[in-house]
Amino acid sequence: MIKKGNQVQVLSGKDKGKKGEVIEILRTENRAKVKGINIIKKHEKSTKEKKGGIISKENFIHISNLKNLEIDKKAEKRGNK
Repeated sequence: MIKKGNQVQVLSGKDKGKKGEVIEILRTENRAKVKGINIIKKHEKSTKEKKGGIISKENFIHISNLKNLEIDKKAEKRGNK
């Protein structure tokens, strides 16, 4: 089970093999947002509060494309693989 704060590795897609930390999860859609993974560019309109422009940010990735590295660490400590 993947939780917020876990270290995960991407199994498929353009960021295959990269590792990162889970920062947000959508349980209803089975998706997670990982720090530094699946970066998209969003065009923001300027408002009084914030400046507009092209902003890079993380987007959600499906949980089936992620491998939880926290479980592997626990298995190595016990001697299981």
